[in-house]
Amino acid sequence: MVKIDVEVLSEADVKAKYIDPSLKKAGWNEMTQIRREVSFTDGRIIVKKKGATRKKRKASDYVLSYKPNIPLAIIEAKKSSLPVGAGMQQGIDYGEILDIPFIYTSNGENFVEFDRFTATESIIPLHKFPTPEELWERYLVGKNLKDKELNLITEAYFYTKGTKKPRYYQRIAINRTIEAITKGQKRILLVMATGTGKTYTAFQIIWRLWKAKEKKRILYLADRNILIDQTITGDFRYFEDKMIKISRSNVSKAHEIYLGLYQSMTGAEDWQQIFKQYSPDFFDLIVVDECHRGSAREDSAWREILEYFSSATQIGLTATPKETEDVSNINYFGEPIYIYSLKQGIEDGFLAPYKVIRYVLDKDVLGFRPVIGQLDRYGNLIDDREYTAKDFDRTLVLSDRTKKVAKAISDYMKENDRYMKAIVFCENIEHATDMRSCLVNENKDLVKINSKYIMKITGDDKEGKNQLDNFIDPKEKYPVIVTTSKLLTTGVDAKTCKLIVLDSNINSMTEFKQIIGRGTRIDEEYGKSWFTILDFRGATRLFADPDFDGDPEPIYDPDEGDDGTDPENPNPEPSPDGTEGEPTGTGPEDPIIKPRVKPEKYYVDNCTVTIINKTVQILDANGKLMTETFESYSKNTLKKQFRTLEDFLNVWNKLNRRQLIIDELENMGIDFEALKEEIGTDLDEFDIICHLAFDTKPITKKERIRKVKNNYLKKYSGQAREILEMLLDKYAEENVKVFEDISTLRLPQFEKFGTLPKIMKNFESKENFLQIMEELTREIYM
Repeated sequence: MVKIDVEVLSEADVKAKYIDPSLKKAGWNEMTQIRREVSFTDGRIIVKKKGATRKKRKASDYVLSYKPNIPLAIIEAKKSSLPVGAGMQQGIDYGEILDIPFIYTSNGENFVEFDRFTATESIIPLHKFPTPEELWERYLVGKNLKDKELNLITEAYFYTKGTKKPRYYQRIAINRTIEAITKGQKRILLVMATGTGKTYTAFQIIWRLWKAKEKKRILYLADRNILIDQTITGDFRYFEDKMIKISRSNVSKAHEIYLGLYQSMTGAEDWQQIFKQYSPDFFDLIVVDECHRGSAREDSAWREILEYFSSATQIGLTATPKETEDVSNINYFGEPIYIYSLKQGIEDGFLAPYKVIRYVLDKDVLGFRPVIGQLDRYGNLIDDREYTAKDFDRTLVLSDRTKKVAKAISDYMKENDRYMKAIVFCENIEHATDMRSCLVNENKDLVKINSKYIMKITGDDKEGKNQLDNFIDPKEKYPVIVTTSKLLTTGVDAKTCKLIVLDSNINSMTEFKQIIGRGTRIDEEYGKSWFTILDFRGATRLFADPDFDGDPEPIYDPDEGDDGTDPENPNPEPSPDGTEGEPTGTGPEDPIIKPRVKPEKYYVDNCTVTIINKTVQILDANGKLMTETFESYSKNTLKKQFRTLEDFLNVWNKLNRRQLIIDELENMGIDFEALKEEIGTDLDEFDIICHLAFDTKPITKKERIRKVKNNYLKKYSGQAREILEMLLDKYAEENVKVFEDISTLRLPQFEKFGTLPKIMKNFESKENFLQIMEELTREIYM
């Protein structure tokens, strides 16, 4: 390969003149093994005071794959003026994220290779880039894979026209699972945040094992009818007639893919234990969806099934692995082989970020104590003690509290969007019923248009449950607001839900994660890219808990004994038809009024409740909720970026860098539009930065434009001056980007001056015009 003068080569030149020929010489197939400019994230969504924007996607210059589902190498190219290893740290970072072992970087001189298996870095000449076969052999050694395992490892994913390809984290989860199975691992745990496609990932795992004839009969277990039905009509639909849903009336043995509701397969009576109609070795693979909900307890119904089919390979899927002193997923399935967290999903732009609005009610803070002899709504003498927030709607109901919460929810929706899908989580079924009534009274105008505007969806309400499919269907307008207690905490794929309301005492991290997961799905087609959480019980304090997005750590000790109860969910297992939350006669949601001497609950109507504080929190650039004002947060962020005014001016005055600076600061969470509302709408981003970071007195755009017109523009006349004045007027509407982007002159208001080349003639040449733009910009900021 002839080496030419690389001092003048751009990154694109380095790719075309050196990297591409090197790959061709090494035998990499252009059509099947080389991908360029590979984006692997969607770009994090930045929530602003009004609306949201996306950060730039992460992308690798090259990804090389031996097989389509097994990427082996990343190549990062850099322009020739940079050192040969300049892109290595970025490449290693991408390699760790993408689980790709071999990292290369080049500036056209040589390649630098980093082997993640051995942590070895070396220089490779351009003409000696490894062949696909060489890297594949090194991959097999690094993964400790044997020849007999290769058929399964290289089995293709399921692709047909119109089906999506796995995202990078789904590919990692699938490949690691397949690798673990080839090595004989019998129990596998995958932890993936709600909304990241656990069912789709399960489908791809099952498909590859099934197609390779490694697993011939497969059981998919869940604990909700909706989970099974969504799976059959959704990701699993391609199994067609090979698939069947097991029920007590349909115990088939003639299929290959079986889906079962564990409540329908088990029970106290022998006739209910239909799983025993299959031999213990009937299934080769069992996949347990939402495995935290049952299999964590040794005596649970799930465990009974899993232990009966103990010879099968068993995979647990969960967003919230349960680890307490009494129950454990890790104790059963083992350490997760892959974790994709909510934080990473939000950072990658695959999950929706959130804004939190916390309300403080006076009685929640001060408590309620009845006066001596005070009677409730039904004439019951109220026990004389102090009732706190944890008592409200459990042992004592303050009717005005429910009304004030309903009003706050309605006010928020009236200010933003009255047709945003909303879920209101309540203490129990009775509370959900009362909340629905209060919300109806706050929204009579829309309820009058359609009575299903507000619905209660709980286990005891057949009419409400019948509306669940309409609520989660983006095409259906109604219901808009639903009140619930436990039924919608998991397994409900409501992609367009934009509002989560917490008016329930939530102490379980598992339950909290599941509830937040109801809002994290993105559906930009229907305008859903972020969501809001209204918190009336202080539940969002759990965001600050390290366990919220940390790796699960096993603390369960089976030797200490297990009484079979779950401290996070002391209620019995869901009823046999899978509708968790239906009255059982023993749980906190039981609507049945039992004979009693002392009332289970007091109802107080003559106590006024007041919202005494409201705090808005948004996610900062590091994924942490910030309680500062936009102004305070921006000030602290800017001071970290620029130590002195001189430092900032040195960066700002670099040619065509100003808009890049603004874009980068917005990526850090600085919302200039929100700041203009707080500081001054007629301010340039330059003045906002200088004012916040260095306490300078801001100058309005109007003042800056007047100064430029009175001084700098005096030397221009005719069309040239008119064009420059119009650019200044455009700057007043937007920002400095109008001077840095020549395409501004293609806007309709400039059409009267002719084509772009004709406009340039007013300034002698394009080069001269660009120089004038730079001078004009400098004049603005003098």
